[in-house]
Amino acid sequence: MCGITGLFAFTDTGRSALAALPASTDAIISRGPDSQGHFVYDRCGLGFRRLAILDLSADGNQPMTDESGRYTIVFNGEIFNFRELRQRLIKKGHQFHSQTDTEVILRLYITEGRGFLKKLNGFFGLAIYDKEEDSLFIARDRMGEKPILVYRDEDKFLFASEMKSLLALGIPRKLDYVALSHYLQLNYIPGPATIFKGVRKLLPGHYLYIKGKKVVRKRWYKIPYDAKKVSKNKLTYEEQQKKLVDLLDDATARRLVADVPVGAFLSGGIDSSVIVALASRHTEHLNTFSIGYRDEPFFDETKYAKLVAEKYKTNHTVFSLSNQDLYDHIFDVLDYIDEPFADSSALAVYILSKRTREKATVALSGDGADELFAGYNKHMGEFQVREGGFKAEAVTGLNLLWDILPKSRNSFFGNRVRQFQRFSRGMLSGPKDRYWDWATFASAADARGLLSAASRRKVGKKLAEKRRKDILENLHADGDLNEVLLTDMQLVLPYDMLAKVDMMSMANSLEVRPPFLDPNVVRFAFSLPVESKIDAKMKKRIVQDAFRPLLPEELYKRPKHGFEVPLLKWFRGDLRPLIEDDLLSDGFIEAQGIFDIDAIRGLKTQLFSRSPGDVHARIWALIVFQHWWKRYMMAPEV
Repeated sequence: MCGITGLFAFTDTGRSALAALPASTDAIISRGPDSQGHFVYDRCGLGFRRLAILDLSADGNQPMTDESGRYTIVFNGEIFNFRELRQRLIKKGHQFHSQTDTEVILRLYITEGRGFLKKLNGFFGLAIYDKEEDSLFIARDRMGEKPILVYRDEDKFLFASEMKSLLALGIPRKLDYVALSHYLQLNYIPGPATIFKGVRKLLPGHYLYIKGKKVVRKRWYKIPYDAKKVSKNKLTYEEQQKKLVDLLDDATARRLVADVPVGAFLSGGIDSSVIVALASRHTEHLNTFSIGYRDEPFFDETKYAKLVAEKYKTNHTVFSLSNQDLYDHIFDVLDYIDEPFADSSALAVYILSKRTREKATVALSGDGADELFAGYNKHMGEFQVREGGFKAEAVTGLNLLWDILPKSRNSFFGNRVRQFQRFSRGMLSGPKDRYWDWATFASAADARGLLSAASRRKVGKKLAEKRRKDILENLHADGDLNEVLLTDMQLVLPYDMLAKVDMMSMANSLEVRPPFLDPNVVRFAFSLPVESKIDAKMKKRIVQDAFRPLLPEELYKRPKHGFEVPLLKWFRGDLRPLIEDDLLSDGFIEAQGIFDIDAIRGLKTQLFSRSPGDVHARIWALIVFQHWWKRYMMAPEV
């Protein structure tokens, strides 16, 4: 686990940025607190931060240069099949000077060129400089588990694992107002955009090749979904279940390899329980970690996690949190975020990562299962829309009622009304509009309405629509639910779920490994027909059925609760001064000039009404942005 940064200068002016390379690596110390390194040659500079996962020789340090002195690499991530790849290279006559996956990657690039990426099973961001060619190669893993941000101007090309590094290298701090408008809808910023103009996220499964002033971008991996092939899948449902167990077992075993303490998150849900059950086949007394919520018993699932821990005799630790514990870490999370990101569950992930890091350096997780196998409520909603029938039509027929009844996530009745209203709107929409509606907290019009007149003029409607169109390109009127899952894999997974886990775990120097995102598991998941994943009674059907013999029956007898950070309570209580007197005060909004004062007042009025709906999530997005603005736009030396 590491962090990387670097630059490739086009001009002498660009070369001057090399002086900031040490500062750019210092900015990401939490990603690699154990050591750092730098490489500078002519126009190229590479920086590296490392957290030791494997017991490596001194020759395994980075940046790593091959024996000829021609190639130098910085690499962030883990390659789980590097030992097999290493043995194949040895049989071909190659000699190695370390036991690292880094050296295997470097050797593969030297001998096979850019096509070697397809052989890697793991997650990564990497950069390789070729001194003879005077070229730079940058690549990101298939699913986007590890981030790569890039920036280019006339003088230089920059890259880094985090925005903090790019800021240290001197990027201009100019807002991308289209990205801001999408953030106000989604509560995160979908790639390739970032909050800053000119800074882009390298998309998952893509690489860049830079030579001279030419930058070539290419997609090297695409999720292998072919609707025609899926329709011809000849495996029986029982055979599908067996294959899933075998593939996921292999993926889990690969991710247990480390020379540091390894554990697993255990929420009490099906996904993390499956990973613990499989991991326990390959290691005795696995360390498992759960968080419980003393003040929110509805969301506390630790009793189910305990059943799994007892069944597999794990060394189980429960971190029992109060709302005060959550509240006490709000500003730790806000201070770490270097691009607005308002998934409030990041707070719980931060605390879980922090507590887990006290006992382990690596943790397995169940991330990715919901997106691959249809585990969210919206997937059941999509299934019901497509199936139609009396219940779906009845909900839509009461549309006027849902509009007038009070809506809130903080009560059972209010939340059901909120869900019925969203479902009813979805019934009347096509697949693209429905997907976007269900993915967002606010419409495009509502998001624009929060902006001042001057800000609205900076939101290019054509560019905003193009970015939205690109996100929804895989959805078709005659498609099926697998297209929705494919879209989730390219939007929700990399820019919300994986971004959240990466940020919050890296803030605490913890590496998280999700076996469900093994490329072999992903390939298999998208070879399955929809009916293997969901039916009228069950979400994530094949996962639940395939692993039922391995899990306590109690896990199947209750609904999935998830977790809601109690934002509404805080906004109406302890955090009210932050809203009224600081970040969302009339004075600050007016002086800042980005938002419309009357629109912000309207949100605050709704917040304290009987029908708050999802307004607390929108308020949280504004607070996150405002805190970020103060930290990075008003105090740019940070």
